[in-house]
Formats: sequence, structure tokens, C-alpha cells
Amino acid sequence: MRLQRLMTLCSVLALTGLAGCNNDTPQTSKTNQANAQTTAPGAPGAAPTWAYSGKTGIGTSYEQYVEGRYQASAPTGNVSKVWFSVTQGILTETMYGLIHEAQLKDMQFFIQGPDFLHSERDDTEHHIEYLHTDAKGNPLSLAYKLVNKDKQDRYQIEKHIATNPDNQSVVMKVIFTSNIDGITPHLVANPHIANTGINDKGWVEDNTLYASDGNSAMAIALKGSPIIGSAGFVGTSDLPTDLADGKVDWQYSSTGDTTGNVSLAASLPEMAKGSAEWEIALGFGDSAANANKAAQTSLKTGFAKVLANYNGEGEAVGWEDYLASLPSLPAMAAQATDGGKLAYTSAMVLKAQEDKSHAGALIASLSNPWGDIVPAVESSTGYKAVWPRDFYQVAMAFLALGDNETPKVAFEYLKKVQAGPDIEGYEGAPGWFLQKTHVDGTLEWYAVQLDQTAMPIMLGWRLWQAGILSDAEAKHWYTIMLKPAAEFLADGGEISLGWNKRTITPPYTQQERWEEQEGHSPSTTAAVIAGLVTAAEFAKFAGDSEGATKYLAKADEYRSKLIPRTYTTQGNLNKAPSNGKYFLRVNLNEDPNDQGKLLERNGQIALNESDIIDPGFLELVRYGVTKATDEHITESLVEIDDPALPDFLKVKYTVNVNGKQAVGWRRYGGDGYGETTSTGEGYGHGGTMHPDQRGRIWPFFTGERGHYELALAKADNGVSDSELTNLRNIYVSSMETFANEGLMLPEQVWDGVGDNSTYNYPVGTGTNSATPLAWTHAEYLKLLRSLADKEVWDHYTPVAKRYKK
Repeated sequence: MRLQRLMTLCSVLALTGLAGCNNDTPQTSKTNQANAQTTAPGAPGAAPTWAYSGKTGIGTSYEQYVEGRYQASAPTGNVSKVWFSVTQGILTETMYGLIHEAQLKDMQFFIQGPDFLHSERDDTEHHIEYLHTDAKGNPLSLAYKLVNKDKQDRYQIEKHIATNPDNQSVVMKVIFTSNIDGITPHLVANPHIANTGINDKGWVEDNTLYASDGNSAMAIALKGSPIIGSAGFVGTSDLPTDLADGKVDWQYSSTGDTTGNVSLAASLPEMAKGSAEWEIALGFGDSAANANKAAQTSLKTGFAKVLANYNGEGEAVGWEDYLASLPSLPAMAAQATDGGKLAYTSAMVLKAQEDKSHAGALIASLSNPWGDIVPAVESSTGYKAVWPRDFYQVAMAFLALGDNETPKVAFEYLKKVQAGPDIEGYEGAPGWFLQKTHVDGTLEWYAVQLDQTAMPIMLGWRLWQAGILSDAEAKHWYTIMLKPAAEFLADGGEISLGWNKRTITPPYTQQERWEEQEGHSPSTTAAVIAGLVTAAEFAKFAGDSEGATKYLAKADEYRSKLIPRTYTTQGNLNKAPSNGKYFLRVNLNEDPNDQGKLLERNGQIALNESDIIDPGFLELVRYGVTKATDEHITESLVEIDDPALPDFLKVKYTVNVNGKQAVGWRRYGGDGYGETTSTGEGYGHGGTMHPDQRGRIWPFFTGERGHYELALAKADNGVSDSELTNLRNIYVSSMETFANEGLMLPEQVWDGVGDNSTYNYPVGTGTNSATPLAWTHAEYLKLLRSLADKEVWDHYTPVAKRYKK
């Protein structure tokens, strides 16, 4: 049925009594008049979910430390605690307060034409670019220009987005161009106040849209045009539902006292051919009044001034200043094959994923994996949380950039998430670092992962060697944080926290780096050995000779048993070119040749450990535990790279992305952490695990392999210029190819295996798992630093010297 044109702004104004119109204004129905300014029905609305996780951009204001904290006395002034993300051409999850506390799911335009109704996300072609760049095109701030075009060229929406560094708001300039007469834009927002989508209230007051949940509130204000605001419940009384028949049949000014999944809308005037420009501000606060104050202040300041301050132009201190403070960035960017664009972006992306209430708290990703199928009925961090493993990768990337402040603040933060008497409810041996926590230290996941206990020691040693930790500070942190960690790596012990009550006997780990299996893991053991050897360095300096002797003895013991515990000589992968000799992903006992079964995970049955290979053994080379030329390493690479393995077990893939070849690896054969092969639906869709789920290519493995190949090249009498060029052209170029249009690097990219009808990912592009992943950006930056130095960045000299044979 041909859609009817939406009623004009004047008719709505006449309906609500907010303004007058001439006598020729079409009259609305009695139903409309009866429903004007009444409470929206249909609570609680449709079941809420989080937003699509494949972000093409993230943003927040750059802030400076004062004595290791974010304070208004810094040159950057008031601390803005607002983060936003964009994907599919629209503003998506926007956080205020703590970095995981979402307040908005998404905000987009619905476009009403003479015979069509479009949503900006679903019905336009999207393009993203950076608003502020240098002469080479390198981004200088996390401010974006989004351009969404109608596929039939009837309209175009251009949006410029940043945050106000001086208050709690997101600002947006919109340039809407209509190429035909009779288009009416409607701005529609779906709040998720206080990090859920089910407990919100919404209302319209004084030309401003509001939503609240408890002590959290959001206000959306617009400059440049009058609006008609409405509030309703998603799927029952919201404007998009109302527009399904092509006309407005109701206009609700409030959702009343009943909470639910709220939608807010602002209808703008019908447009003739031409362009209109508006500025929009989303303000946040502990009350509606304070949220509105933030929004109105930003509108009064004006987008141009807010953007200049955000960028750090002129006297303002902003993102330009942070990039200029990184002494190693230019040399690292020179190793790139894209001119440095991804390097500059990665530096800012990592800094943007730090909480500002708890300085140093580095999260894994500003996203919620497969968020579009994950219910938003309870507060959730997703990946917006602290894992000491990811944390270590990011802190080491900051150190590679020459940022000496952030990794030190981050290192000192780690004490907050170390098991011991300060952790409520914990009993047992102290020293290990908690699996996953909120940035304020709130417990979330409790398993013991020994690599996450070793990496803080390794990070501390690097900071000390770089002179960022003074000798006095090194002794202090050894005593209160690193010695307890080393003791746990050496002795383990009984632990009790929540559901988790067991005895840990290192290097047997309760969970390896993929958080799915227990046992003896090559990658975990590599970190444990490196952690103990570097802990011994601290101990010697602190005068703890007994501790130093103990830690080195334990490291030697773990290394001597590494091959007998984790390297099979009778593996099932024994068809040429393989000879059946390789590192297992993990071994649940002391015998790697017993064809044991792994634990059932991610919808997969208990797989034979001999079938499952994982490139994590390359960490043995990276940290200095094993030489790059060691036969156990080189033989294991044969299986990892074997192109003849069936897709279920295959690890290495080469994909073509827009005419460029990129090489990547999966986490391990048999990985079930990804979309299904039958329909391409997201991980755990419907709330259950599925046997045909498949983990895809993880781009940071490309960086890890590049590091190994650099170590191998160096082992053969140094690294030549031609070898460096080859490493850049394969590994650096591949990682850059995996970045999306907004230069965000994903957790996973689509490998082309199985049905893809749900999401239609092009091969080699990021999936809906988590983008940007901090670990991936960190690995890319560390690879650039390693190539610039001709030395592997994460290499530990005391470890390599001890085990050089």
C-alpha cells in the first residue's frame, strides 16, 4: 500500500497547542486530538538488547593526569566521563559515569518521504572519516564525520560527532540535504539509562527529550529548528511503530510512572529541496536538570568551539597534545604500509579505553559482543571490563609509544584487582590476579588464570628497567604486590572465592588464555616462567635472596617439564607435511600422548586434545623461554599453517579483502566462539550454545606471528632491510587490511566458512564479536615498535639469557 505523507510540523503544533498555524493547515483526526500530550501505553515495550558490536568508531575526550588521577585541576580542565561509539552510520552505545555504564543504545534518523519510510541505519549507504587529520591524512582526534546516503539519491545525512571535554555531553552537527520535496526527518533515540534497557522513563519538556533511571538521566536538545517531541515504548507506542502506516496517529509526551524500554523522538519540519543544519547535544547527569544543563551549555558554546577544544587546537589541550607527547609514534608510523593512519588511530583508541573515575583501569573493548542478540535487561559490562591479560598487552603498547604515564598508573591500579585480604569474601593463598572485574574492582568472574598473575610482574619489570619505576618504587611494589604474585606462581595453594573453591598447583592453570580449559598450556607456562624470572630480578634487588633462589628454581623446573607435559610426539595430525609432533593447545594431565579429552566448551563436544592446535606456543619465543629456531617450535608451525586440514581443525587462512591478500589465524582448531556455520547467527543466539558455532580469524595472531618471524630473522645473523620490508608487507599490511573504514581493528574477522545470511559479512572484515579490540590495536602498535627497533618488544632479556641454550 502506498504510504501516506506524515502530517506536517504545523499540524502537530496546532494539535499540541505549542504554536499557531494558518487556517489552511490540515486538521488531525479526533484520535490524534484525544491522544495529544497523554501518557504512552504499551509498557514495558519490546525486549531490549544491546547494540551491534562491530564499531566503526569510538570517542571520548582526552584528559590529563594530576598525580596519577583525573582531576579538574589538570590543564584539560573539567573531566568528561562520556564515551560514545558509532556503527552502521549511527551513534550507538554511549556511556557516562564509569566506562561500562551505557546510557544510550542508539540514535538515528527515520526519514519520511512521499512514498517511503527509511531508517538511517538500515536503508542508507554509510561512510565514515575523521574530522581532524594532519597533512598526511593521519587522524589527530577521535572525532568523526558520518555520511549516510539514500540509495536512490533522494537525501543525504552528514553528521559530525565528538564529546565536549568541558562537561558531560556528546555533541553532533547534522547537515541534512533533501534532493526532493516532501521529506520529513525524525530523530529517534533508544535510551538504556543506568546500563539497562528495561527500567527507563521518558518524557518531553521545553523542547527537550529526557530519559531517566534512578539517579541517572539523559537530555537531548537541538539547536537550529523547532521540534515536536514524543516519548513511547519500543515496538508498542514509539514513533517508528506509529509511522508504519505512513502517518502520525498519536503524540505522547511521557511514558508516565511505568518503566520499560523507552523510545524518544524529535520530529523536524518537512523539507523542500535544499539543506538544513542542526546541532544536537546529549547531556548526562545525576538528575534531569544537570543533564539538561550539560546539553544546553554545549549548544550555547557551539559545535565548532567544542570540536576545537576536543581536538586540542590553539590554547586548548586535547587529542593533538596526547599524540604529540608520544616520542616513538613517528618512527613506529614509518613502519606502517598505510602512511601511519592506523598507528595514530590505535594510539588514541587505546587511550580512549581507560576509565576516568579509576585511572589506569584499561578495558578490553568498548563493546558488548554480539550485542544485538544479547538481552539488556540486566546491567552488563560485556568487554568493557578489566582482564589483566588484555590489560598487560595495552600497557605494553603505551610503553612502546613512549607514553610513560599511562602504563605506570595502570600498573599501580592492578593492586585493586589482586586476590588477598582486601578482596571481600576471598579466602586462601593471596597473590593471583582476578579473572575479570569492573573498573571499580567489583568482582565478575573468578577463575584463576596463571598468565594473568605473571603479566603484572613482567609489566612491572619493564617499567623498572625503563626508569619509569624508581628503585624505591620497585622495592615498594615488589613487597606489596609482585612478591605475593610470584609466591602464588611458585607454590599455588587453596583458593576460595564465590563458586571457586579448589587447590591450584602451578603451572597447571585453572584456565588458559582463552578462559575455557584447565591444564598445562604452552602460552600460560611461557608467561609463568617469564614472570618468575623477572620476579627474581626484583627479589635480588630488594635483598630477598631466598625469594630469588626459589623463583628461579621453580622457573627452571617448569621449563624442564614443558616439553614432556605439552608436546605430543604421537599426534593425530600426522599426515604429510606433519609428522605428528607439535605443541598441544592444552593438556589436562602430565601425558601429552594419551589422546585425552578436553572439556566441552562453546557448544563443542569433548574434543581430542591431540586434534587441537593453538599458535599460543609462539609466546615461548616472544618472552625468551625458547629460541625461535628450536625444533619443537618449527615443527609445530607445520601443523598451524597446514592448508590441508579440514576447516573444523584448520587454523591459518589467507583471505582477499578488496583485492589485497591478508593472512590470519584462528585461536585454535575446533574453536566454537563465533557465528554458526549453518546460518551465520551470532554466538549463543537464543541464549544457548550451538554445535556448529565457529570461532573465526583473530587479527592479533597476525601480529604475534610477525613478532615470531622477526625473532627468527634476527636469529639468522641479524635482520636485513629486505627482511624488514617483507615483514611489513605481510604482517603489518595484513593487520591494516583487517581494519574497517573507521580504522577500528576487530577481535575476529569473517573467514568465509559456512553460511553468512544473517550478517552478510564480506570475507576478511570484522564480525559482530567485538570491535575495536584493545588487544588487537596493542599488538599492531607493538609490531611496529619491534620492526622499528629490530627487536621483539615483549622480549625479556633475563629469561632469554637464562635459557639461551
